[in-house]
Parts: sequence; structure tokens; C-alpha cells
Amino acid sequence: LRSCSPGRARRTNASRRACLVARFGDIYAQERLDAETLLRTYISDMEMVQRIIFIAAVESFHAAKMAYRQFKIRVRETLSLGHSGPESLEDTVLDYIVRHEDLYDVQASVNEVIRSMNINPKISFPPEIDFIVISTLIRELCRVAFSMQTLIPPLDIGFGTDGELFSETKYHRSLDSDFTAALVAYHVWPALMENDIVILKGEAVTKR
Repeated sequence: LRSCSPGRARRTNASRRACLVARFGDIYAQERLDAETLLRTYISDMEMVQRIIFIAAVESFHAAKMAYRQFKIRVRETLSLGHSGPESLEDTVLDYIVRHEDLYDVQASVNEVIRSMNINPKISFPPEIDFIVISTLIRELCRVAFSMQTLIPPLDIGFGTDGELFSETKYHRSLDSDFTAALVAYHVWPALMENDIVILKGEAVTKR
């Protein structure tokens, strides 16, 4: 008989979620601005700087989610060999991941993000400099994105494309936006989502 008592990960879900949402907001307020300041020493074009940071955020979530899926498969394979309950195998796997998040190889994700950014046609960087200069921002985003996958339901960032219709529920407009423009010229920061519902607004620039 399977016990109906929730695992530790489920019991701590609400408090972990609150901490991670707050941490994502802190990264926007602190590490993002630090990265912006750093990039401005190499790149004079503010739009390019903001595009680089937005793509870094998108790629960080992508890399962390891929790493989480692979990590979870390995944990499930290992724990299934001796699993007998009382919790379900899925709850046991989740509990293990939450307790051992320090086993996540965040540096491998950082390297993956930088590789992806180096071949992204929308952004460019002076050839003598490497995207590794913003690795602190990338590392923090990967960490928080990985942890967000352990939530029920997991949190993710919203999909954004240049030229999309501006959404008041999804984004704040940047101060240098044309406030009468209906379309997004480019994104500054992604929205944080839970089951397609906006938890924290992102930031976008609208121009005619």
C-alpha cells in the first residue's frame, strides 16, 4: 500500500517557491544591472547590451531545464533499483534532487549557455572579449532555473519574440520605450510564468 503522506519536497513546495520567485526578482534588480554595467565597458550600443542579457536569461533556463531532465533520469534509474516505499518513486526522486541540488553541475550549464550565445545571430560581441564576462549572471540564472524545476508545478520563463504584440500583463515597458507603440522592438528581461500565468512581469522596449 502506498502512503498518502506527501514527500518532503511537496511539503516545502510553497516556501521554496516563494524564495525562488524572490531570488529571480533579485537577479533582475542586482546581477542583471551588474552585467549591464560590465557589458557597457565593451559595447556602446545599449540595445545590444540588453539583447545579450535577455538571451543569456533564455539560454540559462534552457540549459538548466535540460540538465534537470538528465539529472532526474539518472536519479530515477538509481533509486528504482531499491525503491519499496512508502512514498511513490516520483516523490522519492524529487526529495533526493531537492536535498542534493549541490550535485547539479552548474558550470557545465554555464559553458553550454556561452556556446549557444557565441552562435546566436541576434547578438554580437567584440572578438577580443568573451561572453564569459557575464558568467556570474548566467550561473545565478542557471541555479535558480534548475531549482524552479523541482517545484510543483515548475516555474519557467515566458516565450518572447521581436515584433510580438506588447502585453501589459506580461511586461513592463522600458523607460526609453515609445509608449504609444503596440509592438515589442526587443526584450530586456523575460516574464516568470507558472502554468502559462504571469508570476513576475518581464521588461520590453516598444518602438514604432
